[in-house]
Amino acid sequence: MENRLKRNATRGRPKRKKKYIKEETKQGFLQGVLTLMFSQILIKLLGMVYTLYLTNREGFGDEGNGIVSSSYQIYAMLLTISSIGVPNAISKLVSERVAVGDHKGAHRIFKIAFATFAVIGLVGSLMLFFGAGIISKQWLQIPEAEMTMVALSPAIFFVAISSVMRGYFNGRQNVKATARSQTLEQVFKTAFTVIIVEIVAIISNVSTEWMAAGATVATTLATFAGFGYLYMYYKVVRKEIAAEIKSTVNYKYERVKTIIKRILMVSIPIALTAIMSSLNKNIDSFTVVRSLKEFLPENEALAQYGILGGKVDMLTSLPLSINVAFSTALVPAISAARARRDKKTIVKKSSFSILTSMLIALPCTVGMCVFAGPILNLLFPNASSGTVVLQISSLTILFTVLDQTINAILQGYGKLRVPAMALGCRSHCETNLKSNISTKSKIWCKWCGMGICGLPCSCLFYNNGSTKKINKIKFNI
Repeated sequence: MENRLKRNATRGRPKRKKKYIKEETKQGFLQGVLTLMFSQILIKLLGMVYTLYLTNREGFGDEGNGIVSSSYQIYAMLLTISSIGVPNAISKLVSERVAVGDHKGAHRIFKIAFATFAVIGLVGSLMLFFGAGIISKQWLQIPEAEMTMVALSPAIFFVAISSVMRGYFNGRQNVKATARSQTLEQVFKTAFTVIIVEIVAIISNVSTEWMAAGATVATTLATFAGFGYLYMYYKVVRKEIAAEIKSTVNYKYERVKTIIKRILMVSIPIALTAIMSSLNKNIDSFTVVRSLKEFLPENEALAQYGILGGKVDMLTSLPLSINVAFSTALVPAISAARARRDKKTIVKKSSFSILTSMLIALPCTVGMCVFAGPILNLLFPNASSGTVVLQISSLTILFTVLDQTINAILQGYGKLRVPAMALGCRSHCETNLKSNISTKSKIWCKWCGMGICGLPCSCLFYNNGSTKKINKIKFNI
């Protein structure tokens, strides 16, 4: 009787509106960071496997690293223009829509972005494919790099569309898809590199030029494998996405032109930040080998560039690869918190991320500076030169890692111009410093390392001050 009275009493009440805004999605912030961090550690370890193999492979060595590094910097520049800012831009816009329950609007942003960047990626691939000869012979003055750039060109298209899919899943705070696709891509890259280089070495009678081209073919095949996984995963979760779209609240219709404009307004400043970083690497590609030819034979000049662009860059980028988990997870997390006007969450996640970044970077900086020689002897027994360059370059790690995290905080908060402005000033100073030093000194690599070392400090302090001023927060570190 009592139960019947309760049912009758509640019958007339209006049904509560389904709350679709999740307080914490299936994968929380910390879980997402740990997933990405584990993925990045595995990726970097696999990357070290094929780098060690190539550097110690007879017929490849520092000269082969020089060819691959010079080609890869041009590839990275085009990749930056076409897709680097895309994951963070898409994740930011999607997370803002998901935070207020507008899953239909979030999915529409994804579809329009996919079509837009498929076209941009295709243009980038064609530019590298048809311009490889001019770039290698006239700009880089490394004719051996032509085939490596041709082999890398299709990868730009696949990375561009994969970046959109990763951004969409990150915006939904489903970072496992991103982590798995990146890990799978690196597994294929490592396996294909060893297999293809060995086959090419046998066919070409250990030609360094053709072995370098074979190594970049492996990169292209791996990017296709990564896209294939994301596509299959999207098909698996398509029903879940469709159910979320049906339950959409707060849907706001926007024209296609408006959405494209919003995507570009977010992605271009982020891409500019990455372009400035990539430009610093291209400074070496355009100036170093050309300048060293005045003092050294061509093969020796290429080998010296291979030390900086191959071994040293790989080792100093290891902490950055681990810390990228924070920059990937922070952008959608802070964007969603800002959409909900949750200032407490912004402060908490920002403080935690900066503190953890310091704990990652500081031991790496000290360890590589003190044990540079033993590290190179252990990892590269057949090509162990470059101790002083590694010692000097390792001093950048702490500042660059912290700058990476603070950039993500600013991008998530919507202040996209600040990181680009800071890196623009850094690149301008670095261009002048490296150009003057590399043309006037035979020990260019040591001085270029010092040029790389000094400039991230100002970039870091500028971004850190901007973060505190804009957000009006005090980090609890």
